[in-house]
Amino acid sequence: MNLIAFFIIAIALSSLLIVIGHFLPNRQLELNKNSPYECGFDPINSARLPFSFRFFLVAILFLIFDLEIALLFPILPSLNNNIYNLFFLSSMFLIILASGLAYEWQQGGLEWAE
Repeated sequence: MNLIAFFIIAIALSSLLIVIGHFLPNRQLELNKNSPYECGFDPINSARLPFSFRFFLVAILFLIFDLEIALLFPILPSLNNNIYNLFFLSSMFLIILASGLAYEWQQGGLEWAE
């Protein structure tokens, strides 16, 4: 009985939100809102605009350093409270990451303008 009541409440709440979402918004059509690119990009001109390679490198570096946080999270529960393995594994991971950062810094990959 409890499961049936849950499904009835879920369907009723979903239906109510769909109806409110259909009637609530203010729909004023504008030229910019109807264009395929709302950001102001003109789709009629050439798509061969110059793109900064430095911006691409900084974006890739951000993704790498953002991903390392996600890779450090599962280390703790996977080692079954062995603090020495935890310290060794996480420090080796961070040393490899820091050496990559030092190499990138030495090569000038973090310089925005030359």
